[in-house]
Amino acid sequence: MLDRLRADTETRTIVVRDGRVRVVDSALLRVSPNEVGEATWALLGRDEDGTSLLLAALPPETESVDTAPDEIWLGLRDLGGRIDAGETELLVEAIAVAGWLRDARFCPTCGGGTELRQAGWSRRCLSCGREHFPRTDPAVIVAVESVDGERLLLGANANWGGRMYSCFAGFAEAGESLESTVHRELEEESGVRLSELRYVSSQAWPFPRSLMIGFRAVVDEESAARPDGEEIIDVRWFTRAEIRTALVGDGPVGLPGHASIARALIVDWLEDRA
Repeated sequence: MLDRLRADTETRTIVVRDGRVRVVDSALLRVSPNEVGEATWALLGRDEDGTSLLLAALPPETESVDTAPDEIWLGLRDLGGRIDAGETELLVEAIAVAGWLRDARFCPTCGGGTELRQAGWSRRCLSCGREHFPRTDPAVIVAVESVDGERLLLGANANWGGRMYSCFAGFAEAGESLESTVHRELEEESGVRLSELRYVSSQAWPFPRSLMIGFRAVVDEESAARPDGEEIIDVRWFTRAEIRTALVGDGPVGLPGHASIARALIVDWLEDRA
């Protein structure tokens, strides 16, 4: 199927290089398959006009696609808020599948090489015959508010150097429910215990292939927040006024960008009593 679609002059392609794409105005750039050199291919489906749409995942740091010298490749964080919801969904899917195509060339069971099947959506091991599919890892992300609902607890990850604060997040471990993951992560990273917890929304996040499941929670009245000192280097309660200031880019700390569910959870809390 992929060979036939690549030969079709009507087919269009989204090209991904190192988790980045090219954009024209507010849409992902579509190119003809014959403009792409060495790549790993998969079918993304059909575009809004019914045209077949392929994914071309380029090898790292390749020049195998015809580009002008001044072309800019952008990632999901760069594009937050600049493209509409449909294009964002396509972007996340393309980056996630491209990452899997790049990373899953060998069988995790026996180490043998694999071949693509099902239009790029599965790999069959040439040695043991097992079939493998793109994986999605569940992770929780939580906005924690004070008992009176007037303050929000955020943490500064060590990787950010203390310059940005965000909601607490972590991957679900084997045998855990999502609720158990929330309680464990919050106690590990901030030392707080929760008295209330409710689901808000979810977001596919292609780094590498996660599903971020968003919650809001209320801290237990007796909990005292403290960072774990390793992954989280600081925790801090923010008032609504401080959150408003940080969201517009003022103040001493930064908040997550528009592409992240973390920002949506923060805004959801802020507007809850507006």
